[in-house]
Amino acid sequence: MKVICAPVNELPTILDSNTKYFSLYSNSGRPNISFISNDWLRALKRDNIAPSNLVWDFVTIALSVAASDLSCEREKSEDGWTRQIELKVYLCNPEPWRSQYKSLEKAFRFLTGDIWKFEFVNNGVQAPTSIIPIEIDVDCVSLLSGGMDSLIGAIDLITNGLKPCFVSQEAKGDVEKQKAFTRQLAPSQQHFRWKNPISLSGRNESSTRGRSIIFLGYALLAATTLSKWKTSTVDIYVPENGFISLNIALNSGRLGSLSTKTTHPVFLGLIQDIWNNLGINAKIVTPYQFKTKGEMLQECKNQDLVQSLVCSTTSCGKYLTHGRTHCGRCVPCMVRRAAFLKAGIADFTIYKYRDLNNNGFSKTQGPNDVNAVASAYVKYQNKGIERIICGALSFSSTNDRHKYVGVVERGLTELGKLLEEHEVL
Repeated sequence: MKVICAPVNELPTILDSNTKYFSLYSNSGRPNISFISNDWLRALKRDNIAPSNLVWDFVTIALSVAASDLSCEREKSEDGWTRQIELKVYLCNPEPWRSQYKSLEKAFRFLTGDIWKFEFVNNGVQAPTSIIPIEIDVDCVSLLSGGMDSLIGAIDLITNGLKPCFVSQEAKGDVEKQKAFTRQLAPSQQHFRWKNPISLSGRNESSTRGRSIIFLGYALLAATTLSKWKTSTVDIYVPENGFISLNIALNSGRLGSLSTKTTHPVFLGLIQDIWNNLGINAKIVTPYQFKTKGEMLQECKNQDLVQSLVCSTTSCGKYLTHGRTHCGRCVPCMVRRAAFLKAGIADFTIYKYRDLNNNGFSKTQGPNDVNAVASAYVKYQNKGIERIICGALSFSSTNDRHKYVGVVERGLTELGKLLEEHEVL
């Protein structure tokens, strides 16, 4: 599978039928060419955002990876899942990124489960410029997705006396929540909200494990607007509970295989290494790596504020499928519901399937994650946590392994309590 992401003037007149083409930062107007971030450059220039070519090229790579992930259908691969993606990207200055070919291929192999081959060439779209670039007097950058974890992370940062710049990827159903959270948390703080920028000319791949790499690209771009960027390292906070970020497969089948690994410590470590190798002065911080979602909610530093907002957050993996309503029984929904139970906070979220006791469950209603989670919990209780973890923690150091094991155990225990509450167990 070949993908080319290029400026309009670098796209070939005659297209190869076996190649996917994307026009970078503009719409070519040609029917068989998709595009990425049409008119975004104009908006960035208007806001006086002027990153270095190095940072801009990372943003371009991140967007190109997400576009490739979205456009290359897994069913067309040899085994029906693992794709071999040859991605050619036009950059401002490809030379430093060529030194990171192997590291990037390893990182995205881990993220999406595919075999990546990169080619970086000259004549990419130049970074936006400004006579007087914006400089924001804040302490750090924090992702604000509209989900529970990012809300808690934002509240904790502000309660601790820090001034974060918030970054959001605009998505259907979340935009107004993101705006509302900022108004409630810190109305005077900078909040960058950039759209999901990929428009396809053909069919798309449904698994989209690489889509959330855009968040890191946006976060790094936002980091360049801080006044401290030129003189010191900027912390980029990624508030995600450790149980979800580890993405432990709860059974030997599909469960966990479609979810993202963007916040997994291995992937974030690989991206951090690449940034360090290239002298990009940003540090990825994961303050909740060893916390469950329930612990995050229970220990949030402003309980009045979090309890007033938390029910309006989004967790569901099928939120849009059910008309912007939580399904209630996918893994993210169950982890969410278990968190409310753990924290002893009333859950006023509307769920399509509130009752988890799945008697009469029909396969036409979608995957049955309730049974899969129940089976995993029973296996954990009967045979121990190592039968669940298997080799998933092989990356961890000796000093940290028990912490990772602990967060998996406690996360499963929270889910078990939820299933007991619903008399599934």
